[in-house]
Amino acid sequence: MKLYCLSGHPTLPCNVLKFKSTTIMLDCGLDTTSVLNFLPLPLVHSPRLSKLPGWISKDGTINLEKRELLDLSTIDVILISNYHCMMALPYITEHTGFTGTVYATEPTLQIGRLLMEEVVNFMERVPKAQSATCWKNKEIQRMLPGPLKDSVDVWTWKRCYSMHEVNSALSKVQLVGYSQKVELFGAVQVSPLSSGYSLGSSNWIIQSHHEKVSYVSGSSLLTTHPQPMDQSSLKNSDVLILTGLTQMPTANPDGMLGEFCSNLAMTIRAGGNVLVPCYSSGVIYDLLECLYQFIESASLGTTPFYFISPVANSSLEFSQIFAEWLCHNKQTKVYLPEPPFPHAELIQTNKLKHYPSIHGDFSSEFRQPCVVFTGHPSLRFGDVVHFMELWGKSSLNTIIFTEPDFSYLDALAPYQPLAMKCVYCPIDTRLNFHQVSKLLKEVQPLHVVCPEQYTQPPLTQSHRSDLMLELQPPPMPYRRCSVLNLPFRRRYERVYILPELANSLVPSEIKPGVSVATVSAVVHSKDNKHTLQSVPKPPPVAPSKKRKRVMDEPPVVLAPKPLLSGAVPLEAFLATLQKHGITEVKVEETADGHILHLQAEDTLIQLEEDGTHIVCDNNEPLRTTLRDLVLRFLQKL
Repeated sequence: MKLYCLSGHPTLPCNVLKFKSTTIMLDCGLDTTSVLNFLPLPLVHSPRLSKLPGWISKDGTINLEKRELLDLSTIDVILISNYHCMMALPYITEHTGFTGTVYATEPTLQIGRLLMEEVVNFMERVPKAQSATCWKNKEIQRMLPGPLKDSVDVWTWKRCYSMHEVNSALSKVQLVGYSQKVELFGAVQVSPLSSGYSLGSSNWIIQSHHEKVSYVSGSSLLTTHPQPMDQSSLKNSDVLILTGLTQMPTANPDGMLGEFCSNLAMTIRAGGNVLVPCYSSGVIYDLLECLYQFIESASLGTTPFYFISPVANSSLEFSQIFAEWLCHNKQTKVYLPEPPFPHAELIQTNKLKHYPSIHGDFSSEFRQPCVVFTGHPSLRFGDVVHFMELWGKSSLNTIIFTEPDFSYLDALAPYQPLAMKCVYCPIDTRLNFHQVSKLLKEVQPLHVVCPEQYTQPPLTQSHRSDLMLELQPPPMPYRRCSVLNLPFRRRYERVYILPELANSLVPSEIKPGVSVATVSAVVHSKDNKHTLQSVPKPPPVAPSKKRKRVMDEPPVVLAPKPLLSGAVPLEAFLATLQKHGITEVKVEETADGHILHLQAEDTLIQLEEDGTHIVCDNNEPLRTTLRDLVLRFLQKL
């Protein structure tokens, strides 16, 4: 069993597991941090951005992890744990010869489609006069300004996919539900479990009849809107692959929510606007729910909230219809009936308004001061670029970062000098190191495999030993482009026996409650299932004068030698030897049994627990007699 690591980003994993002749890709996260190397893409021409020094690429590019480690066309299935970990799917399914199946839950598929559609929309609506690719040549790259010249593997950066590629990729997805068991070629069985992180997010169990591998990615034990994490099904794992822990282990999500609300209220009271760069699904549901409870107490009832995204309407509606994927409290609201999320009431009372873009209705209904939720969190594309240009010059305004995927200092770099206030409130509900250590003590896997980053403290906090995994035995770390031989061997395989063959068996009891039977059969293997069938009788051969070739002759089936069981009792065996005239016997006790030295015959008999050996030189009649005497005490099977 081997594990190939294709990603260097622990929260955007892409691993490949080879297990029992199946090749399984675990997630295909897309690292978009490479966009921070580029200037923002404004909707309208920006004189300030165009005057910035530097070298401008006309490509909308994002980073695709290494694919040379193995041939991706050999992958049989792809298992998706959550919608953030499927953003590279079109690159894999459309450009590598992939012919397999992708498995994901329905919310993961639908919200993942929205996120991909949003990115494609952001990229395609900004016209590009020309395309440039020669700069990726190493000789040219080293002449570019930093940090672009220092970027690694820029040749892996790809243009953003199209909606045609997105639709084609998602057509290969097969929907599954929690705890649903899916057979893969009869070799292994996969099953998704609730991970508690986001709508439809999953951990995966990959098991055969005798081995079990658990894949834990992007999980949460906090009480938020998704179904709680299923921990019990992770028990008795031979190997647990752990990834997708929190990127902010020192930031408490509840504390960050409180800080978010207080900074928002202070800005609005001072007459400023609040900009929240965010994804169109996920944390925004919790932010809106928090604000719903906070608005009245903070006297913000007249402040407009705007959610601007090409998929804003779909995202808000999807969150209300996936009731079976929500936590119990939100599920019960559906049967009242009430909408599970309070943002439905905010929309009905016109406190929250959503728009596909800043054009059209928004431009006529827009009023300040206000709160705007929009993308992209990198501040490199999307409607957020327009608001940064619009509000960045005023110190009354505030930008609040809630997504932990990007460095907020790097995100703000092209907009400097910036007068607006900046607040960093990263909200990451995934497992922290304390929670995951407690979880592993409960489920007790035999081996843990995790990214190398989790086995050592962060570089900026090298004294914090609590910000790493300390387990016994130590976890097996992996890094990008590494290949691990997972530390357990398959020892058993399940074999079925046909009823007619089973009826022909004659069991012999070798000890109370234990019976054994010998069997001669043909093993028939198909789709990784093995069946014992009766040995076919050779058909009668008509007499022929032609000489047969050796290969035409049916295989000779020999009768099996009888198996022996039991033990040779020392005293009874000595008495039997004496009856047959062998009296001079010297007995020596050993760790495994006894050695009998027949002095007159110059012969040794080794009586051991698992075998008997007769050492007799040049006296075949004596050896045969002694063998027959030993067989009297043993049972033939």
